Amino acid sequence: MKSINFTVLGDQSIANDFGKKGTSSDLTLFDRKDSDIIRTWVAPNGFPDKIQPLLQSLYLSEYVIFHVSSLDKFTGEQIVALDCLGKRDGILSHSYDVDESTLNAMIKGTVLENYKKVEKDNLKEEMMKLPVIEKDGSPCIVIDHCFDVKGVGTVVLGKVISGKIIQYDKITHHPSNTEAMVKSIQMHDDDVKEVQSPARVGFSLKNLKPDDVTRGDVLSDDGSVKVVEEIELDFKPSPFYKNEISENEMCLVSIGMQVKAGKFVSISPMKLKLDKPIVILPGDICVLLKPESKSIRIIGSGKTD
Repeated sequence: MKSINFTVLGDQSIANDFGKKGTSSDLTLFDRKDSDIIRTWVAPNGFPDKIQPLLQSLYLSEYVIFHVSSLDKFTGEQIVALDCLGKRDGILSHSYDVDESTLNAMIKGTVLENYKKVEKDNLKEEMMKLPVIEKDGSPCIVIDHCFDVKGVGTVVLGKVISGKIIQYDKITHHPSNTEAMVKSIQMHDDDVKEVQSPARVGFSLKNLKPDDVTRGDVLSDDGSVKVVEEIELDFKPSPFYKNEISENEMCLVSIGMQVKAGKFVSISPMKLKLDKPIVILPGDICVLLKPESKSIRIIGSGKTD
């Protein structure tokens, strides 16, 4: 079974037309099975009240569907987030009351210039043309939800970032460094024996309690996975964040689906100390956030050392 994952931005209500509504929190998931492909759409419905769900939803997808219905600061914030995370693959549409020339000016010089522009009515057709993007390598899963299911135990939902995992495999939970066993696997409510990237999955896990799991935790035995409490960034500030930052100031640090509180230890080079350990995978981009900012809440971004 193949998988394709999308993030729905702008007017998130269009996701109702794409698939069946499933898990819902500050991220709402919709999915649909066609032949041998399961398509999943993630809508960050906790945004714009909070900035965190926007970044978390983007980590779960290979493609972005951005239907712009207004040209406000939140549209700008989504454009900045996409550019910070280098989300180059997507489809862009807009409502009739959005001025196309103004929108083009807003996306100029960003990754959105690469997006295919289509009419809203053609979104479904264009999505069906997009290919599966698999990633080989060691099995690695990022967790976005966790439940205690009576009679089953600890169940996690997430995405296979890379590789393949088979029922009864043992795999390490980070940041706790606890070895867990995959008792069962589900895709689209069906039991399966194995899954591969970029599948969206549900795992029943042995030797791991729900209280031990938080959003953004990683299951992987890849030796390149790091768990750290201090990070140094090759930092690129957002040109739209106008406030100064200073040593000992607090911010939020977003890596993968994790969001931790951090304090600036140094501005140049950019170094931060975190309140809790954070898991870093090769290629992960760190985004610094200031949720209380009255304008854009994204300070900037960069790769860790």
